[in-house]
Amino acid sequence: MSHDSTAAPETAARKLSGRRRKEIVAVLLFSGGPIFESSIPLSVFGIDRQDAGVPRYRLLVCAGEEGPLRTTGGLELTAPQGLEAISRAGTVVVPAWRSITSPPPEDALDALRRAHEEGARIVGLCTGAFVLAAAGLLDGRPATTHWMYAPTLAKRYPSVHVDPRELFVDDGDVLTSAGTAAGIDLCLHIVRTDHGNEAAGALARRLVVPPRRSGGQERYLDRSLPEEIGADPLAEVVAWALEHLHEQFDVETLAARAYMSRRTFDRRFRSLTGSAPLQWLITQRVLQAQRLLETSDYSVDEVAGRCGFRSPVALRGHFRRQLGSSPAAYRAAYRARRPQGERPVDPEAGLAGATRAPAPPEAAAPPAESAVPFQTRRTAAPMPATAGSLPGQRSAP
Repeated sequence: MSHDSTAAPETAARKLSGRRRKEIVAVLLFSGGPIFESSIPLSVFGIDRQDAGVPRYRLLVCAGEEGPLRTTGGLELTAPQGLEAISRAGTVVVPAWRSITSPPPEDALDALRRAHEEGARIVGLCTGAFVLAAAGLLDGRPATTHWMYAPTLAKRYPSVHVDPRELFVDDGDVLTSAGTAAGIDLCLHIVRTDHGNEAAGALARRLVVPPRRSGGQERYLDRSLPEEIGADPLAEVVAWALEHLHEQFDVETLAARAYMSRRTFDRRFRSLTGSAPLQWLITQRVLQAQRLLETSDYSVDEVAGRCGFRSPVALRGHFRRQLGSSPAAYRAAYRARRPQGERPVDPEAGLAGATRAPAPPEAAAPPAESAVPFQTRRTAAPMPATAGSLPGQRSAP
């Protein structure tokens, strides 16, 4: 899934300053950034592939702070340009930031704000979204990042509408992507926006990647708790909820376990996680249903009961809204992709009242990745908020 603003929002109408050039792409590097994410825009925009039908960009590699810049494996990089080179770029890419808990250099933030004011397109890949948020460029906007960091982004910058389900979000003049390989998806999208499907397809063939990937980050979400909640009194309540998803309980039950009124519990939960507790609970039940569909032979009705849904109808409605597919279609597509001979594991280890399900029949040959029918949503459409385990970031208004 991606927010693909082919019908460009009003924010995309900003005129590019005369000294900036659309074909110039500046990549802003910092010490401590992972080399994979950093290399993605360098490869996409920095190599001449005109022989393959890919229009050429001019790449400027800029140091966001004093060098040398250290990266993965202890390597040291020396960027040929400094922050001043950003003043010529029509697109500025921040491929990563070294720490989601530390503030980026103020000089780099000023350069990004100035570039945006002068009409440049600003792009944050993976944790680069934290740099854009620190510069104030994501205020009031939809955005994404790696699902593991999404709760922290939502909590630290509450005015950002974080959606950790998306591979990338295009909000016109500010774009963000999920982790690692999703940066390739967003860079291909930029080429497609600038030069059309044919150019993006030619580039994808050179990179040996699909031109468009269906689906989003939902398949990779897990139920681990963010580190920030560990010392909070609500951590025990959240842990209890995750261990008892097979039971039918509501937010009032959680509030009572926390010895709080419903209103106080809602406020504390939202301030801690960036999520409304009801949406978080629904999301956890859907994720548990997803695991059971993948790893057991329970019927859809049985899965609904084992995930705390009051009826199979409720499961089907929430499952389709969050994953864009019916439970039965999701299971069929998942099994078709699974290698032959692979047996399911116990999906409910540690879950009270559960029994091991029998192994499913042999899987068929895997089809294309797009076998699961996910929905594509537009930036302007309101979306329910979700995340990995403490999800439910606010979506675009």
